[in-house]
Amino acid sequence: MTSSTRPRPAPTPTLKKPPARIPLLQQPRVQRVMYPLLVGVVLVALWQGLVTAMELPPYLVPSPYLMLQTLVTDWVPLGMALLVTLKITVLSFVAATLAGVLISFLFVQSKLIETALFPYAVLLQVTPIVAVAPLIIIWVKNPTAAMVVCAALVALFPIISNTTLGLRSIDPDLQSYFKLNRATRWQQLVRLRIPSALPYFFGGLRISSGLALIGAVVAEFVAGTGGSGAGLAYQILQAGFQLNIPRMFAALLLISLTGVALFVLMAWLTKLALGSWHASELSQD
Repeated sequence: MTSSTRPRPAPTPTLKKPPARIPLLQQPRVQRVMYPLLVGVVLVALWQGLVTAMELPPYLVPSPYLMLQTLVTDWVPLGMALLVTLKITVLSFVAATLAGVLISFLFVQSKLIETALFPYAVLLQVTPIVAVAPLIIIWVKNPTAAMVVCAALVALFPIISNTTLGLRSIDPDLQSYFKLNRATRWQQLVRLRIPSALPYFFGGLRISSGLALIGAVVAEFVAGTGGSGAGLAYQILQAGFQLNIPRMFAALLLISLTGVALFVLMAWLTKLALGSWHASELSQD
């Protein structure tokens, strides 16, 4: 038997090495939570140390410990006020989202309509809500509805601006393909423009959710409602009149945590909607 016809030995199978496991502290998800928490702990410790070292009285700057203690002892009125503010925020955010999307759909139908009406949306954005809130409260008899309108006006422009930009930011080749196949306006809107606008729309939601909370607090300040239907703004005003600064800081902490929670919720919705196909959520950088 010649060497050319001699059977060759079977290749030995190579075992694939399992992918190296990323250490816990190097995982992006852990870092996104751990690093802000570390910075927060350092800032709180520095705050506590300065208040203790300088012996600052509570009516000037309360310590973080005293603020948290006040949050626990006064949780009943602060919790009820938080629910009121949260209700106004959610209602105004939903109203702003619906109105903003409908206006954006109207703008994208005709460049003439957008040119004629978009400056008024900008005018609405640059007008201070504090200046028009008293008029809205006078015109709208229901205090809750008036505050919802005020907060919705604050949160409206990012939805209009981002969604309109997204509806117009479509691939020209895809638009030509749809026209070549004689697609109707409705088909272009549903199958081309809306998918292209989703990243912009969710970016507007993240901005608008925080603005809705700010608008709700400002509207409560202007309305000056008290009693059981009062929000966190009334708790801040009342604490300021009584020089109860720890309670004021506790109310501010609740507002800040609510804003962070809304942003995290919008980021989660963005990941849920875009995480399987859009480059902004697929990238790991």
